[in-house]
Amino acid sequence: MSMFSTGILVLTSPLHTLPLRIAPVLTSAAQLVERTLYVHLHPGLNLGSGNQPRSVFIPPVVDLSTLINRLYSNAADICAHLDIKVLLTNVRSLSAACNGAAVPNCPFPTPQCLSHSPEVVLTDFPLQDPGQSHQITQSLQKYTGQCYVCSPSLPSVLLYPELMKLQEKEEQEKPENQAESLETYSDVVVGGTFDRLHGAHKTLLNISCLLSNRRCLIGVCDEAMLKKKVLTELIEPYSLRVQRLHEFLQDVKPSLQLEIVPLDDPFGVSIVDPLLQCIVVSEETRLGGEAVNRRRIENDLPPLVIHEIQLLKDAYHTESEEEKISSSSLRSRLLGTLLTPPKDTSHLPPLPYVIGLTGGSGSGKSSIAKQLEALGAVRIDCDKLGHEVYEPGTAAYHKVLEEFGSDILNEDKTINRRALGRKVFGNQERLKALTHIVWPEIALLVKNTISQARQEGKQVCVMDAAVLLEAGWTNMVHEVWVTIIPEEEAVLRITERDGVTTEDALRRLQSQWSSAKQVRRANVVLSTLWEPEVTHKQVKHTSPYQYTVYVSLKLIFMTF
Repeated sequence: MSMFSTGILVLTSPLHTLPLRIAPVLTSAAQLVERTLYVHLHPGLNLGSGNQPRSVFIPPVVDLSTLINRLYSNAADICAHLDIKVLLTNVRSLSAACNGAAVPNCPFPTPQCLSHSPEVVLTDFPLQDPGQSHQITQSLQKYTGQCYVCSPSLPSVLLYPELMKLQEKEEQEKPENQAESLETYSDVVVGGTFDRLHGAHKTLLNISCLLSNRRCLIGVCDEAMLKKKVLTELIEPYSLRVQRLHEFLQDVKPSLQLEIVPLDDPFGVSIVDPLLQCIVVSEETRLGGEAVNRRRIENDLPPLVIHEIQLLKDAYHTESEEEKISSSSLRSRLLGTLLTPPKDTSHLPPLPYVIGLTGGSGSGKSSIAKQLEALGAVRIDCDKLGHEVYEPGTAAYHKVLEEFGSDILNEDKTINRRALGRKVFGNQERLKALTHIVWPEIALLVKNTISQARQEGKQVCVMDAAVLLEAGWTNMVHEVWVTIIPEEEAVLRITERDGVTTEDALRRLQSQWSSAKQVRRANVVLSTLWEPEVTHKQVKHTSPYQYTVYVSLKLIFMTF
């Protein structure tokens, strides 16, 4: 069967058996759905009775909370490429009527519109009699259409995981007592960065929605709370994180009143909102929940019930990454990958392919350029070319003397760059006058070097240029690569390397484009924050080994 972009999975197995079935069911589903998979829970749903089933409310129980955690954990291991969303529209406590109103009998008075319309419906319902196949698929189609707005002529598929092998284990795990009820609350609060919404985030949010009867308040870390985050430059913009949160939560439980607010400190409104009853935390943020309660007590507010969920393990983490599923690890995996497609470079010859490599002082840019050179690229050191343009007899030499005077000369008639620097330091107009002279001359030398590399049959050049973006040299390159490290690490490197004070190092960094500003213009981002081997893996992970260039309406692959 062909692949579908979006699907909905209707799970009908009893709650106590589902944890064993999730892995094989998700494995089967991932063979049919390639982007978004919604999960609809209806334990005990009988699609083969002959009567058309209707959705009913199912109560929130502890087993359901455990199942959600297990489902997202299994999904991260088995089908990490899928955007999984566990839907909770039909999960509600009978005592959860809002403002004293009666709870409706049907959770779907009209079909719910999802952010992505399902193109296929799947189920784990076991087929006992092959002759019932058509009847069951028809029943599944109608059931799903009553619950959600789906594509016309929705195909339905009965998944066939190895359920017979699981039957014996399921019999052994049958519960002796009735499922334990899960305490729910009118107003629930949860907070986080929510960068690149992943399974651990979804678990936290799903449980928050499961516990909420009326309102779910979500605090999202804003700028002030991001400064100490790993690879903060790669964190998605606040507006994008909020947009994705809103889409996810609207799909999961549209009946909730959602409030998404910025977090400028670790507490936000959680310490002043009198209506809040429960805070959802992970194992590592429990201390934060306790700190919230101390502040609430100081503000004469009742403490919140702290509901803790388990962290999800990351089966694919490396030695330099956290064991848990985390946004930090996901951001680190972006290093060395193509973040944005290259701009139109049809004005440039396809060969050699020119990488424009830039980054702030101390970021390790030159060490990466040398690694690329070792792999076969022609390295163009723009700092070295910058020294050449000041040499006596060059066009820039005469222009600089005309602009700044002969008192900047040494006894041997060479330009004293320190004396020149004193004339432009802190004076933007004078600095602009200097760069207006020097940058075009450096660009000319770069073009000559690229032309020579082309004549020699070289396939890749790396243009090592600290001012690549400021000088507007991106029109000479096919891709822009940016190296980043935290400011404190850059300061440490600069002071050790150049023997300057911390204040001087900071001034140097602040006179350059910020890492965040550079990243916004980058096709590829790298970082030398970790051991050299980690950086080398990033470099090998990037395009040097294989570039795709569009030439004469054909794709050519270059390897060096």
